[in-house]
Amino acid sequence: MSNGQMKVFSGTGNRPLAEKIVKHIGIELGNLEVGRFMDRETHVEIDETVRGADVFLIQPTCTPVNENIMETLIIIDALKRASAGAVNAVLPYYGYARQDRKTKGREPITAKLVANLLTKAGADRVITMDLHAGQIQGYFDIPVDHLTASDILATYFHDTIGEDAVVVSPDLGGVTRTRSFADRLGLEIAIIEKNRPRPNVSEVMNLIGDVKGRDCILVDDIIDTGGTITSAAEALKEAGAKRVYISAVHGVLSGQAVEKIERSVVEKCVISDTIPFVPRIRTKKFDVVSTAKVFADAIVRIHNHDSVSSLFK
Repeated sequence: MSNGQMKVFSGTGNRPLAEKIVKHIGIELGNLEVGRFMDRETHVEIDETVRGADVFLIQPTCTPVNENIMETLIIIDALKRASAGAVNAVLPYYGYARQDRKTKGREPITAKLVANLLTKAGADRVITMDLHAGQIQGYFDIPVDHLTASDILATYFHDTIGEDAVVVSPDLGGVTRTRSFADRLGLEIAIIEKNRPRPNVSEVMNLIGDVKGRDCILVDDIIDTGGTITSAAEALKEAGAKRVYISAVHGVLSGQAVEKIERSVVEKCVISDTIPFVPRIRTKKFDVVSTAKVFADAIVRIHNHDSVSSLFK
């Protein structure tokens, strides 16, 4: 049982975001040391008492994914063994979320495996943001608070684009997300129908909607290699779009994704800070908005046993 005291710790996955979150809350980050032995095993030491406390661990499971997941599990285990009252795993980005189902025989459902590992390690609750597949919430037998960055991303565009702009889904699967984003701005939507011949390669097939002479905002939850989103942007320009912006909650940006977007027809790429953005090159097209206040408000509400869903009404 919790003694009513809140403590917030950060792993190494995204400490800058954790520091912003506690600044909004008005507390300091807990003293936690994470190190690596010579053989790359992870070592964790909690340098303050957590007995009976309501503990929140902030740690996205982004690149390096496997190290960050293992680090998360070890910290949770350490907190439970130190008699924390409750351990709340705050995962701004949930790694392996795209492996949420079997698409062919003998494939794993790794998103479910990660859920099992977190629960087995001792997490009492998970707080995450914009899961790639909403049904992942059902993989847990513990409470999951599913937050969204749509409001803060939409706010960025409020004074940037014209009233005749259109919000575009890069595929049929993202229509619900796109419509929600468009409703926040009072805009119309368009849809790109595409065929994906193999992973990370997409071929645009058809455009549903009117984009000629209009600003377009391509909305997705994740930008990984950048191939899909830049191909969609080129298709919109070929269809007569005036300017093309792209927006995603999670900037995974693997490989040469940043360079690819910088060379593309994209006007701006707007992402959140759920994953640290440290480009290898000087960038002009990237803007980052912070999710810290959303997480801070959710953490305070959870600690006080208040409604989290009311944040998004």
